[in-house]
Amino acid sequence: MTSRSRLRLSVVAAGILALGVAGCATPSPDAPGGLPSSTVPAPPIGEVIGQGTVLDDGEGAELCLGAVMASNPPQCSGIPLVDWSWDAVDGEETASGTTWGTYAVQGTYDGRSFTVTRTPIMLALYDPMAPADPTGGRPGAGTEAQLQEIQDEVPALFGDAALSSYADDGWLWIDVVWDDGTWQDAMDAAYGDDVVIVRSALQPAGG
Repeated sequence: MTSRSRLRLSVVAAGILALGVAGCATPSPDAPGGLPSSTVPAPPIGEVIGQGTVLDDGEGAELCLGAVMASNPPQCSGIPLVDWSWDAVDGEETASGTTWGTYAVQGTYDGRSFTVTRTPIMLALYDPMAPADPTGGRPGAGTEAQLQEIQDEVPALFGDAALSSYADDGWLWIDVVWDDGTWQDAMDAAYGDDVVIVRSALQPAGG
């Protein structure tokens, strides 16, 4: 990592730490990446919805919000699900001892596991409202080199909380498991308001 990259990493981590202290966020016991535990967004208050693949290889069902390996059966790593029942859903497939399907799952998330509170809906039948465009249709201000530099830092900053990242039209889009705005604010403080978009895969139910 270059000295400039190290500086950026320090600035982002410091910014997130300051926001966490100011907001009195409850620290997670398992901080991702290189961030102090006190900088992690507090778990959501109330119920959230996550859309993805639910996979159970015999060790317990998990909700995979990120990439899924297109094998047979598929493979992925996700959030452990509590109170999941295959008897309550349709659309699942089973092969080689693994059962999976794609669902919108509603429940509570404590930062480690997701407790199902309502009957999941097959994604093929789920029709949520389209989210608002966080860019407002504007191109971002990031240069190709800058966006690549920031993207290279994503694994160190967010660790397993990062699901994916990509650059498009002057923006770096970073998808994470959960953000209440803490990480977005920190990235804005470090790089400017028109460079990075942090998107939370888990969304407040009814929001």
